[in-house]
Amino acid sequence: MTTLPDRRLNAYRPDLAEEALRGTVAAERYVAGTSARIAAPVAALRPRPDLAAGIDTEVLFGETVRVLDRADGWAWVKSDFDGYVGYVAETALDAGGGAATHRVAVPRPFAYTGADLRTPAAFALSIGSRLTVIGESETRGTRYLTLEGGQSVVAGHCLDIGATAGDDYVGVAARFLETPYLWGGRSGFGLDCSALVQLSMMMAGRAAPRDSDMQAAGLGSPIDRTDLRRGDLVFWKGHVAIMEDDKTILHANGHTMSVAREGLDAAIERIGWLYQQPTGYRRP
Repeated sequence: MTTLPDRRLNAYRPDLAEEALRGTVAAERYVAGTSARIAAPVAALRPRPDLAAGIDTEVLFGETVRVLDRADGWAWVKSDFDGYVGYVAETALDAGGGAATHRVAVPRPFAYTGADLRTPAAFALSIGSRLTVIGESETRGTRYLTLEGGQSVVAGHCLDIGATAGDDYVGVAARFLETPYLWGGRSGFGLDCSALVQLSMMMAGRAAPRDSDMQAAGLGSPIDRTDLRRGDLVFWKGHVAIMEDDKTILHANGHTMSVAREGLDAAIERIGWLYQQPTGYRRP
């Protein structure tokens, strides 16, 4: 029996597939796709072109995607960031402009209509969003960066595109405490357990797969529970948590419906009735 590639990371349908899958899956035609950029603050990526479909993940402002098909107001895309495949509203895309120069470094800052915090907010951005800056100015002692679209962001809320928030991704994760839990969410406005890992690591200059099963299968190396320390990961079936120290975890969870801090032993006991015991421990 032939095992088909993971649909989350491989774009194929009976009528169409990405060019990289030619010879691997059958399709009527194969396309390389065209590049586009996310123009919405956050865009939901869905398994089918239907607003009633659940969210698989999200793509952030300024991230780029490969567009494989467009129809009925939807675009079938593959994320250039983590390879995730799905459908986004066409209105969330633009053709792209200059290369990203900066990245948002705080959880939920505003982009303003002018270079002044007293001007109306144009929209909010998530940490990790990519920005193309075309100028800068200072108003009453605060430095602002001007974006391609004419909006301004506080310079202190951003990092140069090649910079990181340091090498301690756990410290980044702690900044999300009390952020709402959102199934499929991957932003400072709401996120799920594996997105907390991925987004925090990204800001620390480290790569991580999107979903918890992908992380459990290959992120870092397996370790024993007795070896746990800050930065290690604890996995249950369908869930992942970050060790803040050798006894405490940080995780986005459906119990508190937020990113929360919890003792590991208490979490194992509480989670056990639904998801049994942890399935493994890894050091990324």
